[in-house]
Amino acid sequence: MVSAYLRRGLAAGLLAGLLAGLFAFFVGEPMLDRAIALEEATHHGEGHEEVFSRSTQKAGLFFATGLFGVTVGGVFGISYAFFRERLAASSDFKRSISLAGAIFAGAFLIPFLKYPANPPTVGDPTTIRERTAAYFTLVALSLLGMLLAWLAARTLKKRGVGVVRRRLMVGAGLVVVTGMLFLVLPAAPSADGFPSGLLWAFRLSSVGTQLIFWAGLGVLFGLLCERANRKGAAA
Repeated sequence: MVSAYLRRGLAAGLLAGLLAGLFAFFVGEPMLDRAIALEEATHHGEGHEEVFSRSTQKAGLFFATGLFGVTVGGVFGISYAFFRERLAASSDFKRSISLAGAIFAGAFLIPFLKYPANPPTVGDPTTIRERTAAYFTLVALSLLGMLLAWLAARTLKKRGVGVVRRRLMVGAGLVVVTGMLFLVLPAAPSADGFPSGLLWAFRLSSVGTQLIFWAGLGVLFGLLCERANRKGAAA
C-alpha cells in the first residue's frame, strides 16, 4: 500500500515541480537577471567567473525543479501513507491538500517570515554557511512545531474541546513557539542599498514558486488517490 502512495507522490511531485519551474522561469528568472545586472554594474564586472552561463542555468532550471519535485513528492507520498488515517478530512483529496498545506507552512512559509528569500547579491558571502545553517535549523524546528501542533489538536479533540476553541489554542501556541524561534535564531542579513522594488518582486516570485509547487503537489496527489479509489470501487 505504501508503494502505491510512493508512486503517486513521485508522479505528482514531478508534475508540480515542472509547474513551479515554469512559473520560476517566466517570473523569477527575469528578477534574478536584473539582480545580477545590478551587481555587475556596481562592481564594474569584477565578480567571480560563472561556472555555468545564465543560459545553461535557465535550461537546467526545469531539471532542478523536476528533481526537487520527484524527491519531495516521494517523501510526501510516504508521509501521506502514515498520516492518512490520522487526518480529520473526509476524503483523500482533502487530506492531501491539508497535509501539503501544513508542510508548506512549516517548510517554507514560517522560515520565509524570518529569512525571506534574497537575490545572490544580498548578504555577506563570508557568512553564507552560518546563514544556511540558521535557515535549515528554522525549517526543521518549524516542521517539528507543526507536528506538535497537530498532536496537540488531536489530544484536545479526544478531551472534548470544541473546534473553535481547539483551533484558537493550537494557533496561539504555534504563534508563541514561532516567536520564540525568531528571537533565538540569528537575524536575517540586511538588504540595505538594494532596490526595494526589485527585492520584494524577487521575494514574491519565490513565494509564488513554492506556493504553486505545494498546491500542485496537494491537488495532483489528491486527484491520483481519488482516481485510484474509483478504480478500486469499480473493480
